[in-house]
Amino acid sequence: MSISEDQTGILIERATNTDDFTDAFGSLGAGGSGGYYSGGNNLNSSSSSQQGAIAQLANRNYGALPNYSARMPTDRHAIEYNMRHKNRGLALIFNHEHFEVPTLKSRSGTNVDCDNLARVLKQLDFEVITYKDCRLKDLMRHIEWAANQDHTDDDCILVAILSHGELGYIYAKDTQYKLDNIWTYFTAQNCPSLAGKPKLFFIQACQGDRLDPGITMKRMQTETDGESSMSYKIPVHADFLIAYSTIPGFYSWRNTTRGSWFMQSLCSELAANGKRLDILTLLTFVSQRVAVDYESCTPDTPEMHQQKQIPCITTMLTRILRFSDKNPLSSVIRV
Repeated sequence: MSISEDQTGILIERATNTDDFTDAFGSLGAGGSGGYYSGGNNLNSSSSSQQGAIAQLANRNYGALPNYSARMPTDRHAIEYNMRHKNRGLALIFNHEHFEVPTLKSRSGTNVDCDNLARVLKQLDFEVITYKDCRLKDLMRHIEWAANQDHTDDDCILVAILSHGELGYIYAKDTQYKLDNIWTYFTAQNCPSLAGKPKLFFIQACQGDRLDPGITMKRMQTETDGESSMSYKIPVHADFLIAYSTIPGFYSWRNTTRGSWFMQSLCSELAANGKRLDILTLLTFVSQRVAVDYESCTPDTPEMHQQKQIPCITTMLTRILRFSDKNPLSSVIRV
């Protein structure tokens, strides 16, 4: 590595050699002796002794790795995402109320969630499309259509799924599926016009059947009173954000008249601060609302009574994301 200094005075390592290795067993083994398949374990040829099992599988199935490229939507070291495109982008809402799976009950209150979310996303300048009770085949068709659109003039894309779920799976009307079946369509190599742009997923669904009883916080007596333009590569999975209503393994709560705790909180924060706060700060306050302001009220079912919930945010964002006003003068000029 060579060391150089950037404009802010921070020392940066620049790659100047080939000493980078993957952490997979035996991948890219050094000198033919460090690979997983070495000596008498060669699979096909002498060159295989210099490759691990993963590398051999990739070469056997796919040949040479492709060299993807896409249009750069913002400068290399920009602090914030470029949200000055012509359009904000698509927002797809998959709203599941009724199911064909016998064990799944109807989700009363989900239409309130859907209507509230559509309303606040329109206020943030999204082009909102809602789908009701899709079977998996139709859901995937809608996702494929969205991924095949030209997003060159869009800031980002957003997908919200309101449904039943369990650990690792979400339900369509007729069957379960994994979330990666959805977001894979929008990775940089599959959807180049969204490369380098935010891809946001909001999932209102259970991730299991565990309960969170919470813990009571009490004030202790000892406490005091008072309250660049050059081309560059990015990972194909960069710039995703996935916000789950609950953590893996746990229930997600929904009020049958007011909607789910997570969507109520998300819509409130988006309406109040959607164009002021960056998305991670905003989601922190969403988590605070869910964690502090909500508690289950099911006295007839004691084991489900007074339970809590905390959302789970997975971020691969590489810049600050703020839904700045598409028409900054709109707040000043009135016709």
